[in-house]
Amino acid sequence: MSDPRTSDLSAPGILPCQSIEALIAGGAITSATPFDDDQVQPASLDLRLAGRAWRVRASFLPRRGTVRQRLAEVAMHELDLTGGGAVLERGCVYIVELQERLKLPKGISARANPKSSTGRVDVFVRVITDFGDAFDDVDEGYEGPLYMEVAPQTFSVLVRSGTRLNQLRLKAGAPPRLRTESVGVDLTGEVAGFRGRRHAGVVDLDHEDGHDPRDFWEPLVPRNGQLLLDPGEFYILASKEAVEIPVLEAAEMTPIDPSVGEFRVHYAGFFDPGFGTDEAHGKGSRGVLEVRSHETPFILEDGQTVARLVYEPLTERPTRLYGESGSHYQRQGLKLSKHFRVWAG
Repeated sequence: MSDPRTSDLSAPGILPCQSIEALIAGGAITSATPFDDDQVQPASLDLRLAGRAWRVRASFLPRRGTVRQRLAEVAMHELDLTGGGAVLERGCVYIVELQERLKLPKGISARANPKSSTGRVDVFVRVITDFGDAFDDVDEGYEGPLYMEVAPQTFSVLVRSGTRLNQLRLKAGAPPRLRTESVGVDLTGEVAGFRGRRHAGVVDLDHEDGHDPRDFWEPLVPRNGQLLLDPGEFYILASKEAVEIPVLEAAEMTPIDPSVGEFRVHYAGFFDPGFGTDEAHGKGSRGVLEVRSHETPFILEDGQTVARLVYEPLTERPTRLYGESGSHYQRQGLKLSKHFRVWAG
């Protein structure tokens, strides 16, 4: 196994799990508490909330200072996430400390993205670094704390210290784009998707299979292979095509040009190596799409391109693949997040 602290960056790529573990062992990634056994994924690291959050009056990027310095200007009140946790209200913006801290070696950068379960409950999250001028991007060699902006959009959510809302993908150099594939939407079947109910209860983000989906979601029946998207509403749909991420690659789902349609597919974008592969017992897995319409109603048609998958190489084969030891989303079709019981109609 190559050591990312001393590796030759002439062949850039995404770092696999064993390289992330080497960074942890070498002190490039530290944490306020011991790392969880399942925190390192095949090509990413789950990040955990720490004990404090701040309700802020506006989102921000620190650029010329630290996050804490800017918080002094925009914070409205502080929340304690220890013990029973706290409810983050929909329509509000929060900044939360993360438990993990970085001291990245030269040549190593990172990018963050929401976890699948976070995106599927319409919680908008972005990582912020001290002196950062872009959300979710961590510069090469960054040393310092990590913070997360959290903005629930459809449901209010209960979180605690230790809740995992996003993940970090570490990169050696500037990995090339191997290829880009279009992702279409599937609007066949009796139920083609779900629309979030705006006045539902609180979603406990640490409670798996603990919520009745009928209290939070409305099933959608397409007509003639079409679905009308209403402005400001949130939808869960599925890809037309099966998605397969080869074991030596990782992928990120990116939105299409907004000129192609009045909607956005967003939030959870990372696909780890092994997703949808026969080797990891996931053949036929679909991508779940989190869709929000823009300012005008838009008619979505079966098979219409709604996103793109961008593939990048890994620096080496990961020692474990996505879903090998079980996953909520391997072999998935149209599926709500793990917080909800199976839809019973």
